[in-house]
Amino acid sequence: MDIPGPEPRADGGVGAVAAAGGLHRYQLRLHAAYGPVVRFQLPGAQDAVSVADPVLLEGTAHIDKRPERLFEFLAPLFETGNLQVMPADEHGPWRRLLLSVLAGRPSHERHFARFTTLVTGLADHWAGRAEQTGEAGPTGEAEQTGQAGQPRRAGPAELQKDLTALSLRMICEYALGGQVADPGRVVAAFEDVLTEHLGQLYEVPAPGAQEERAERARAALAYLRATVDQVVAEHRSGDRADRSDLIGALVEAGERPARIRDTVMVMMLAAHHTTGVAVSWTLHLLGRHPAVAERVAEELDRVLGDRAAPEYADLRRLTYLDMVLKESMRLFPPGPYGARETTGTLLLGERGEYEIPAGTTLFYPIWAVHMNPAYWPEPEKFMPERFTPEETAGRPRLAYIPFGMGPRSCEGAALAVVEAELVLAVLLKRFRFRPVPGHEVTPIERFVLWAADDIRMTVSPRVRE
Repeated sequence: MDIPGPEPRADGGVGAVAAAGGLHRYQLRLHAAYGPVVRFQLPGAQDAVSVADPVLLEGTAHIDKRPERLFEFLAPLFETGNLQVMPADEHGPWRRLLLSVLAGRPSHERHFARFTTLVTGLADHWAGRAEQTGEAGPTGEAEQTGQAGQPRRAGPAELQKDLTALSLRMICEYALGGQVADPGRVVAAFEDVLTEHLGQLYEVPAPGAQEERAERARAALAYLRATVDQVVAEHRSGDRADRSDLIGALVEAGERPARIRDTVMVMMLAAHHTTGVAVSWTLHLLGRHPAVAERVAEELDRVLGDRAAPEYADLRRLTYLDMVLKESMRLFPPGPYGARETTGTLLLGERGEYEIPAGTTLFYPIWAVHMNPAYWPEPEKFMPERFTPEETAGRPRLAYIPFGMGPRSCEGAALAVVEAELVLAVLLKRFRFRPVPGHEVTPIERFVLWAADDIRMTVSPRVRE
């Protein structure tokens, strides 16, 4: 059968995407109108086919090729070729090497204490800001010291701003081994690079002259490369006391220095906002569902007792927190879509009713998959109980794909979950989060599923009864 879809437009589909409020929302409209498989114009790739049914997605899960045109904007970050689109025969061994490090418990445990220190530092900052400044609450009136000498309440925090900075510091610690002389400068340099390249991709207005921004990005990229090269050299010489698991594995595998540097860069790219964004959306949802937040707090009190932060082994006991995080990433997947390119004719459906030619951009609308009412009744509702073992067993495997699927899925998924659950455990043990009245939270797509005007919430100390 012919694959249904809207009539082609002279602008290549740009206007339709803009009118919908972004590509992520456009996919919801397309699949609501045309069904589980849709042909549409994808800006930057001409025609594409989008698949939003998890059963049909199984027939595409083997594909190990990304469309090069969609990832061209990342090419300047790499000297050994764009790692996002490396050929399948080269990608397979490289991926297996990364998974041997990133998916392993020993590596997670080795970095867990340092991650905890970074998270605790942010929590201390939020608490200290309120105590030192007497910052106004959401009504504009300064909060006074409460009963029994409780600390005054902190004013609105910009969750995305603070938590994505934390996320980048965590991945710098992990990827570079924690011995960088100036981690703050590494974070700032990486943001300069991404602001320039992502700004060009999304045509986001930025202050200052274009050439000045471009020169700042070039200087930042040169600094990052030199920093990583130094870490790699120390690994090769054996002089490094606090070794990076990632770089160590790449060195032992015999990878050349430039490829090691590019691998570190792509890992930082993939992780720089992911954890922070996932935690921000989770706190946003909990602020609007206080009963769920209270149940999370009760679980934290039961598992952790008087401890302010979990040990690594505690995470497996925080089962309700895990369900909350999963439901949050269903509603607000950090990466709202993915893409592959068919390498041969692809037939989808029990009778092969959908025929997709070779060379087609195959679009994975992750947000639309997660909002498919056939598998997620009342999909817009926040219900962590969807992720009990019994509920999960009743759904197709690919109904929930926040980290993508198949051989190009996120190698750092397990590490990202550990980081996110640690951050949530520390913050929710210590604080309560409430939405700021009148502040509108609007999801937009900026490489990750971002909130247009941040997620501002009132953060106040949590007092146990």
